[in-house]
Amino acid sequence: MSISLASAPTPSLQSAPAARLTPGARFAAVRTQSAALCQPLLPEDTVVQPMLDVSPPKWHLAHTTWFWETFLLREYQPGYQVFHPDYAFLFNSYYNSLGSRVNRADRGTLSRPPLADVYAYRQAVDAAMQQLLAQQADTLPPAFWEVFELGLQHEQQHQELLATDIKYILSTSPLAPAYLSEKVNAGNKKQSGSESASFSTSDSPAPPPAAWLPVAGGVHRIGFEGEGFCFDNELAPHDTYVADFELQNRLVTNAEYLEFMAAGGYHDFRYWLGEGWDLVQQQGWQAPLYWVERDGQWWRFTHHGLQPVNPAAPVTHVSFYEADAYAQWRGCRLPTEQEWEIAARQFGAAPTAGTFLESSLFDPQPLPPDASPDQCHQLLGDAWEWTYSAYHPYPGYQKAAGALGEYNGKFMINQLVLRGGSCATPESHIRLTYRNFFHADKRWQFTGIRLAR
Repeated sequence: MSISLASAPTPSLQSAPAARLTPGARFAAVRTQSAALCQPLLPEDTVVQPMLDVSPPKWHLAHTTWFWETFLLREYQPGYQVFHPDYAFLFNSYYNSLGSRVNRADRGTLSRPPLADVYAYRQAVDAAMQQLLAQQADTLPPAFWEVFELGLQHEQQHQELLATDIKYILSTSPLAPAYLSEKVNAGNKKQSGSESASFSTSDSPAPPPAAWLPVAGGVHRIGFEGEGFCFDNELAPHDTYVADFELQNRLVTNAEYLEFMAAGGYHDFRYWLGEGWDLVQQQGWQAPLYWVERDGQWWRFTHHGLQPVNPAAPVTHVSFYEADAYAQWRGCRLPTEQEWEIAARQFGAAPTAGTFLESSLFDPQPLPPDASPDQCHQLLGDAWEWTYSAYHPYPGYQKAAGALGEYNGKFMINQLVLRGGSCATPESHIRLTYRNFFHADKRWQFTGIRLAR
């Protein structure tokens, strides 16, 4: 049974090129988009935390506001008074240098402050930020603008987390409530300017067979170079050597993954890493997260409620262990992050070709049946791609000083790199050098598979 959360309209998510907007307009656009993501929710939905990895939407709304207040308003607005003296304790995430905080696992206990107070907090901080930008923009130092840009990117990261956390939260309800109606408002267009997108259904035409694209080995340069923003974990561009390899020109589909399931892939230890096989046994994994079998047919929970699995769409919500097992079953492997970036540069991946948050689809889309076999598709957007690379610092990496040095560096252990962004990633947030990272067992993000050999 599936119910709709309602009468709430589809959130209007838009992304304007940063170069065309003033700082105040960019700030307002990002802040508005976060609130729009929570618009279809009931107040009760915003306090739920069904697992450690998921934070309540109300907490996301408050934490992103705390970031602006803590790192910019308190630092650069003369005489600024914090909105509430307890909010630094309630909404700090993991910054040890900024004091104690509510344990991550206890964020779901924050029934207070009420949601209305959190929105009032956002409004007050937004107004103070706009005042600061309007009155002091010409005198603010470069350090302000560096943190300002980081704040925009940080909030966009939380927009992706909002989209995926909301999905997980609603999936745990016995009523399987839909975040959106099954049909997306035809007025929501993909940012590429193409015709309006619609939620893919189980009768989508099959994509063309996956093709193998050769990539020449040798010494290649990876890492962020040039103008614009990047996170510190993308810095220290460097040369790396890879052997000749081939990369599949599209993501693995649900139909292809169903073949692995039908062949007993979840019951054959030969394809699994030891830790993965233990998880399969302990957790009873039989399929990707959100999949349920009813009367011999596979369904999956989506932002649009419970829907039949679309064979043509990319498979998502698989752990690294599942992605690797599938690759082993196919007689292939997962690419390294170096191979992924080298191939993405060679094939000229463009953000406008993928499905992103602004589409309001919240689901990766099938590749059209007429897609060229000579091009590499779905490199950016649709699904994060697991790589067989540990999340370690690049040679020459230097952690930033102060509290912001805790942003990336301290997580560089026991995690794996994912590349490419997903259908929940804001389009202006992604780039070829972006290094996402998760532990190998995580499945609640839109994580998918691309094969290499």
